[in-house]
Amino acid sequence: MNNLDVSKYGKVAVLMGGGSGEREISLKSGAAVLNALQASGVNAVGIDVDVDIFNKLIDENFDRVFIALHGCGGEDGAIQGGLEMIKLPYTGSGVMSSGICMNKLMTKQIWASANVPTPDFVYLDDVTEYDAIKSKLGSVFVVKPSQEGSSLGIHKISNQQEFAYAVNDARQFQGRLMAEQWINGEEYTVGILNGEALPVIKLETPHDFYDYEAKYQADDTQYILPCGLAEHQERELQQQALKAFNVTEASGWGRVDVMLDQQQQPWFLEVNTVPGMTDHSLVPMAASHVNISFDYLVLKILDTAF
Repeated sequence: MNNLDVSKYGKVAVLMGGGSGEREISLKSGAAVLNALQASGVNAVGIDVDVDIFNKLIDENFDRVFIALHGCGGEDGAIQGGLEMIKLPYTGSGVMSSGICMNKLMTKQIWASANVPTPDFVYLDDVTEYDAIKSKLGSVFVVKPSQEGSSLGIHKISNQQEFAYAVNDARQFQGRLMAEQWINGEEYTVGILNGEALPVIKLETPHDFYDYEAKYQADDTQYILPCGLAEHQERELQQQALKAFNVTEASGWGRVDVMLDQQQQPWFLEVNTVPGMTDHSLVPMAASHVNISFDYLVLKILDTAF
């Protein structure tokens, strides 16, 4: 690390915060990234994103951007489009793929056309009836907003009362509402870095699923690494995750979430194009398992801005 020439990066803006429902997590991710870059000798400056962000980037003569923004406005192609307009290189996926991956409905439609297995789903609107969803998806299903991250607004549904509450709650978040088939199985996640899949992590939580609290607040979430799959199973899951990532035209780095049902069939849930970089975060954990330190990981992600 000490022999690396970091002058090639120039002056780097670490974008964090913003106005999405994931603001607090983004501030933590951004602070960790900023500390790592500065520890490596990079001329990095943290910026809490507001409406003047593009003027700031131009006026202060930044050379490239590390995007540590999660959720709407940062992970959906909006900030990427602005950076394209001012011709400032940035980390991770481009405008189109960011927009696709932020929209779970669009992601699932692309996966279905590319034979990537994903749970069945239906759109929800004001006239969608509980019985119709139950008939299509089964007696247990999930309600979620289609354009939020960190499992915000997601509810497991097993009766009409839960459905009514979930729809009302999920409406406060971004994106059209959807209901998704519940997969009874085990949850895994696969980090992607520069065209390669990192070691698979198995997620275990006493919650119904890996929700916001399990991700960021709980002390009883377990991260199983090695994941416990046979070597050939893990390798196959990594290849399938890479396909799921690539068919959306995501690039640089990210994370793919997947369920394995009781027959060991994978069901892909979503792609995160700007995963968390906090002390609970999964991509740094997977990278560490193959001897990639946090500081070096951050530099490898910054390399995607070239």
